[in-house]
Amino acid sequence: MVERRIPKPHDLLPLMQFKKPEFNARKRRLAAATTISDLRAIAKKVTPTAPFDYTDGAAEGEISLARARQAFQDIEFHPAVLENVANVDTGWDVLGERVAFPFGIAPTGFTRMMQTEGERAGASAAAAAGIPFTLSTMGTTSIEDVTAAAPGGRNWFQLYMWSERERSMALVDRAAAAGYDTLVVTVDTPVGGARLRDVRNGMTIPPSLTPKTIVDALPRPAWWINFLTTEPLAFASLDRWSGTVAALIDTMFDPTVGPDEVKYIREQWKGKLIVKGVQSVADAKLAVDLGADAVQLSNHGGRQLDRAPIPFHLLPSVVREVGKDAEVHLDTGIMNGADIVASVALGARFTFIGRAYLYGLMAGGREGVDRAIQILSGEIVRTMKLLGVASLEELQPHHVTQLSRFTTLQPMPEQSSLSAGRPAAAKPAAPAARKAPARKPAAAKA
Repeated sequence: MVERRIPKPHDLLPLMQFKKPEFNARKRRLAAATTISDLRAIAKKVTPTAPFDYTDGAAEGEISLARARQAFQDIEFHPAVLENVANVDTGWDVLGERVAFPFGIAPTGFTRMMQTEGERAGASAAAAAGIPFTLSTMGTTSIEDVTAAAPGGRNWFQLYMWSERERSMALVDRAAAAGYDTLVVTVDTPVGGARLRDVRNGMTIPPSLTPKTIVDALPRPAWWINFLTTEPLAFASLDRWSGTVAALIDTMFDPTVGPDEVKYIREQWKGKLIVKGVQSVADAKLAVDLGADAVQLSNHGGRQLDRAPIPFHLLPSVVREVGKDAEVHLDTGIMNGADIVASVALGARFTFIGRAYLYGLMAGGREGVDRAIQILSGEIVRTMKLLGVASLEELQPHHVTQLSRFTTLQPMPEQSSLSAGRPAAAKPAAPAARKAPARKPAAAKA
């Protein structure tokens, strides 16, 4: 029988742990967020439906996005035990310069619509964390203002080729003058994808005050106060626009862009060049042939062609084919630091976060972006330690198995969408040993 007694004060004192109350609601919410999904839940509560859905949604049935996330959930890790992981190095060189972690902030359009601090919050948080920030052509902070917000940061610029070539190249010149070291050319947007949430929400740029949006705003007054009391929403790289997002995209994007345009950009741009939106081995080879220093496997976060290839599934074959000649980067579906670790293990040199960053931004501005980066970086460190690796270089394909839910009934030959009729890429008999891509001599900045 258990003997009971009245507890003594000195027994109770160690159990009484009272935390100092946090009266700042934003800080309290962010401190309680332990995953990117937690930040998403906060963002949904404090952001009007239209801008939240613009971030959260994808094209048509949103199948591409769901499959990309499922691919990461279907990872099986293979850890090694009895390894010394007291100290873990999470950084290495990406395009000739060191990054603190193998991920950076992806280019996102209309960012100040999600939260008024917008790109300034993203750029300054990235600089503080030692990772790159990418400004979109459709961003809402100017090229020069991003540099001013993060003067010590590593800033990259993402380019859409417009039908008016001179305007596109003027942006490239501005980015070079402002000290951006890398140009990210997006090639998967001949037209805008069918983003049905935006259509159903009647989303316009800037948001319109209608009976529907006013009712939606009532439980979210802080967003509207910030929106109405700060500088008007405008694009950094083009004139003001008043209309739907789909109409803007179809006005701006050029469906005639081909290899010659990428080659021309390569000739004009003196820094590093990434070709973003690659979705096949053949297109990866073509991008490298055109002078890309890195290819970015991406289906645009599922926001363009629904049922597009899953970038994470493409990764091993693309690394085998072009990994010795160029870096292979990846985006779409990343919601956990373990997703980043798995990508590095299968050969990715770098990854990008888009929604994960924006959830943090919407949840708490600059502090929310900091929190998103903290969550992901903490998950990277923990996953590496549990895998028994002390550096990114130690991550290898044998650490990861991709469990597949999809069966290809009739495999189709590889074909480049950038160059019709391009012969299929030969597939090697066995995976080659992983090596860092050869470095090209750094060119002087313009």
